[in-house]
Amino acid sequence: MSMPAQTKPVKTTRVLFVFDASNSMKSQYDGKPRIDHAKVLFNRLIDSLAKLKNYEFALRMYGSTVKYPPGDCNDSKLIIPFSKNNVAAIKAKVAAAKPTGITPIEHSLTQSANDFPDVKAVNTIILITDGIEECGGDPCAAKQKLYEKGIIFKPCIIGIGLTKEQAKSFDCVGNYFSYEDKNAFTDVVNVVSSQQMNKTSVQVNLLDLGAKPLETNVNMTFYDEKSGQVVYNYVHSMNKTGNPDTVLLDEFRTYTLVAHTIPPVQKTGITLNSGVHNIIALDAPQGLLEIKREKGLYNFNEKVKCVIRKSGDPGILNVQTFNNPEKYIVGTYDVEVLTLPRTYFNGLNINQTLLKSLTVADAGQLTVKTKESGDGCILLEEKGELKWVCNLENKNLQQFNLQPGNYRVTFRTKSLKQTIYTIEKKFSVVSNETVEVNLFSN
Repeated sequence: MSMPAQTKPVKTTRVLFVFDASNSMKSQYDGKPRIDHAKVLFNRLIDSLAKLKNYEFALRMYGSTVKYPPGDCNDSKLIIPFSKNNVAAIKAKVAAAKPTGITPIEHSLTQSANDFPDVKAVNTIILITDGIEECGGDPCAAKQKLYEKGIIFKPCIIGIGLTKEQAKSFDCVGNYFSYEDKNAFTDVVNVVSSQQMNKTSVQVNLLDLGAKPLETNVNMTFYDEKSGQVVYNYVHSMNKTGNPDTVLLDEFRTYTLVAHTIPPVQKTGITLNSGVHNIIALDAPQGLLEIKREKGLYNFNEKVKCVIRKSGDPGILNVQTFNNPEKYIVGTYDVEVLTLPRTYFNGLNINQTLLKSLTVADAGQLTVKTKESGDGCILLEEKGELKWVCNLENKNLQQFNLQPGNYRVTFRTKSLKQTIYTIEKKFSVVSNETVEVNLFSN
């Protein structure tokens, strides 16, 4: 007997009604006080939404207690908190509301963040108002504060009798609906009820030089542009069809996206369209760089590092190891290999999708022997010039892994103070071979 398929539980949706009970609601609209229109609309909304599965409601009012004038800009209160089976109680409070005070919209929206028990549900607000901010607040700022507290939603604002200019003040807050619009009621119900179903998805296209989204396997970080906080951190991938994979993001933020290529590339001011699939394109053409070295018979190569810089920029982009290809953004680079002496590859062009391969000769090993400690250095002979490689240490036996070439070593024991007692010896280094220099005498 087969077991019935288990259905995924429906996520809770919490709807907070923020109801305007300010003094301006006494004004007449279409033959009766605006608050009467607001109450009729409210009842239709809550009755329709209450029929949906797994919904909870709460009620906050502002301007409902302190008479205007003068009013109180802190006059905003959670009247009934979220719970199940509280619709009748909420409707009774709205029915009893009388226009009284002032309109503190920013304060009310900011306080609303504390009305939601957690951020695990789909949290949203329906604001019913006939006015604009009267307490010097900024509804847009309130929206950011709500984000910072983890309340993610796009409020529905229903305006009764607002002018077009007044309505524009809510553009940055959420979806604005005019009471005069015959479709407003249906539109609000559809927006709220669709929040569970319509996800805001994002596809990041990392573009090559031909503007094709073929780059991938790059870590990418989404920052909240205003707060600077890390919101998402993903490794880019391709799906089974060979297209950039899709992720779900909160649509109510403005993002900065950083792709951690070498060097990193970023895009700022990213906004998303709610409930649809969004594409973010970022130029990130890359090529490969490999620095090779053979594994000799002896361990003369050690674990030498390779320093990568953007040409003309002294800053270090990356420290790469031998025989380990790395991707770089297409461009010109300088490579400094920390051998003795240093090996340089300057003005190196990295081309899209191609592998640039560099080969560094294997080291040989020099052994320097002395009877007592002293001072001196190793010099490379190159094109008739002596170039400093490194200083000797105050030891009787020293070993150095050097690149192939012709060298000289100078040495003067500490017991002999005169310069004329300097010892100089020439030697050559061959890859994967050893050479010994004795500094016991001239």
